[in-house]
Amino acid sequence: MQVLQGFRRNTLIFQAGIVASNMLSSVLRSAHTFHIPVMGTGFTIDTPLRVAKYGISSVISLVDDLLLEQMRKYHCEKAGEPYEEITGQEDDARALRVTAYLNLLDRLIVRQVRELQAAPFTPASDITRYYEMLPDDAPIKQDYLAMLATADAGEKAGLQKMLREHAVPGAIDVNIMTKLDRINYRHGQELGPEFSDAMAALRGYALSTVRSSIILSAGINKRLYSYIASFDDFFPDPDGISKKKVVLKVSDFRSAEIQGKFLAKQGVWVSEYRIESGLNCGGHAFASKGFVLGPILEEFKAKKEELFGKLHAIYAKAAAALGRQVGDSPREVRITVQGGIGTAAEDQLLLKYYGVDGTGWGTPFLLVPEIVNIDDAHLQKLLSANADDVYLSESSPLGIPFWNLRTSASEEARLRRVSEGKPGTACTKGHLVSNTEFTERPICLASRVYQKKKLAKLPEEGYPPPLLAKVREGVTAKSCICHDLAGCITLPAGIDPTATPAVCCGPNIVNFSKVATLEEMVSHIYGRISLLTRPERPHMFVREIGIFVDYLRGEVEKVASGLVARPQGYLQEIKDNLLKAVDYYQGLPRQIIKEKSEQFFSDLQCMREVIEALPLGDAAADSRV
Repeated sequence: MQVLQGFRRNTLIFQAGIVASNMLSSVLRSAHTFHIPVMGTGFTIDTPLRVAKYGISSVISLVDDLLLEQMRKYHCEKAGEPYEEITGQEDDARALRVTAYLNLLDRLIVRQVRELQAAPFTPASDITRYYEMLPDDAPIKQDYLAMLATADAGEKAGLQKMLREHAVPGAIDVNIMTKLDRINYRHGQELGPEFSDAMAALRGYALSTVRSSIILSAGINKRLYSYIASFDDFFPDPDGISKKKVVLKVSDFRSAEIQGKFLAKQGVWVSEYRIESGLNCGGHAFASKGFVLGPILEEFKAKKEELFGKLHAIYAKAAAALGRQVGDSPREVRITVQGGIGTAAEDQLLLKYYGVDGTGWGTPFLLVPEIVNIDDAHLQKLLSANADDVYLSESSPLGIPFWNLRTSASEEARLRRVSEGKPGTACTKGHLVSNTEFTERPICLASRVYQKKKLAKLPEEGYPPPLLAKVREGVTAKSCICHDLAGCITLPAGIDPTATPAVCCGPNIVNFSKVATLEEMVSHIYGRISLLTRPERPHMFVREIGIFVDYLRGEVEKVASGLVARPQGYLQEIKDNLLKAVDYYQGLPRQIIKEKSEQFFSDLQCMREVIEALPLGDAAADSRV
C-alpha cells in the first residue's frame, strides 16, 4: 500500500501518458523481422525515440534508475515537457523513475507517430522512410509499391489511407537482469523485498502506460517471477490482449522449459523465448558447456509445439485458480534469436530454415550514431577496432565473462589507477554489489574499498609468486561498468563531463568499419546492400564455435595454473559438445548455406581438427581461487 501511495503522489507527472498509450492499442504488428536488443545501460536508453515511429522495436535497460531520471530531464527539456525531479529521497524512487521515464517515451512516440501518419508520401518524409525500410517481401510493402505505381487518384487515396493506419510503431521494450536484485536500505534499515532493485524496476514498468514486453535475462529469480502476477497488465483482457508481455532470454531449450513452467504456475504466460548465443554476443557472456545456436534452434524447431501445449495446461489451471479465464488453445508464442548475426543470408537462414519469428541485431548498430548513443571518440575506436581490441574480459563485478573494448576510456582509466597504486573506483551507484568478505553489507568487487582490502590480504593466503600475480590481476580487472556504461550518453549530453565510457560491443564489431545510417543498416539486414568490410569473416555458426574454442583454451590454462578448479570431466564435456556441434553443422543440407558454402564446410573441418587437437590436461586440478 505504501508503494502505491508513493506512486499516486506523482500521478500528475504521468497522466498524459495514459491517454497516449491507449491510442496505440491496435493489435497490428510492424512488418519488420528484427529488433534492436538492449546494449549496456546507456547505448539504447532512448533508442525507441529514434526508431519506434518506423515500426522498429528496441530494448532499454532498467538497471540504472539515476540514468533514467537524468534522461527524462534531458528529453523533457528538448521536447518542452514539464519536468519535476524524482529524487532518491522519494518513497519508491526507483519504481517512480522507471514509470516516469517510460511514460515520457510513450507520450513522445505517440506524438511522433501522429506526425508520421499525417505526413505526405513524398521523398524523404517520415512515412515514406517507414515504408521504404520495410522488408521487400512484406505484404504491406507490396501495398505501398502498388500505391506508388497506380495512376488512379481514387485508388491511390484509398491505399494511402490504409497505409497510414498500418504505420504502427515498434515497441518500447525493457530489460531486467534478474540477478541484479540488490536489497536497498533507508536510514540504515533494510527495506522490504518489494523495494529491491529488480522488484522495483518491474513495478515501475508494470505501472507505466507502455504496451510492450519486459525481457527477463540472466536466469530465474523466483521472487521476481512470482511478483509479475500482482499486476493486471500482464493478463489478457476480454479480447485476449495483454497490455504487457513477458519475454524470456534463454540459452537453450531446457532453460526455456524450466522458466516457462515456473511462470505458468503463477498464471503468467511467456509470449516470447529470445534465444541468445552464450558467447557470440555483446556485454555479459553466459558460457554454456559447449552448446551452440544451430543444435539449440533445431531442438526448439522440433519441440516447441509440444512445449507450448504443456505450458498452456499449467497456465490455464493457474489462471483459473486466480479467477481469470483463458482460452482452450495456447496463446501466441514467438521464438526469436540473437547473437553474432552479420549478413542477410544468415538472417534468412534463421528465419526460413529454423522458422524463428524474428532476429536481434545489436553490435552493428553501434556504428549507427543516429540510433544509439556513442560519443565521437569511441565511435572512432569502434571503427578501427581489430580482434585484439575486443576481448572476453573479467571486467564485470558479477564474475561473469564480459565483452569489452580494450581501448575504451574506462579501461584506460582502470589501468592508470592500477599503475598508480590506486586500484578500484568509488562505488557511486552500487547496482552490482555482491561481496560480503570484508563487510556486513554487500559491496562491489570493482570498488576501491574491496580491492584495497583484498590486495592487502592476498600475501597471507600462500600463493606461489606466479599465481599470486595472476590473482592480483584478476582482482584489479574488475571495473565500474554500472557507472561507465552510462558514459556513452552522459558524456556527450553534458550530464557527466568527466565520464569514462565503457563499451560492451560483441566480437562482430570487427566486421563493420564504417558509419552507417539507419536506412543503410536496415538495408544491410534485408540484403539490399552489404556493409561488411571484412570479406574473410567466417559464418556466424563457425565463429561461435571458434569463440568457444578460445574460451576452452582459457579454461584449460586456468585449471593448469591452479587458478580455478573444475569438476572432473567438465572440460571434456565442452570439447565433446563442440565436436557434436561440428557433426551437426556438417550434416546440414548444403543448399541452405546461401553464401560461401564451400568456405563454411571447409572452416568446419578446420574447427574439428583444432578441437580434436586441444590438450585438456588435468581437469580435476586443485583450486586456489
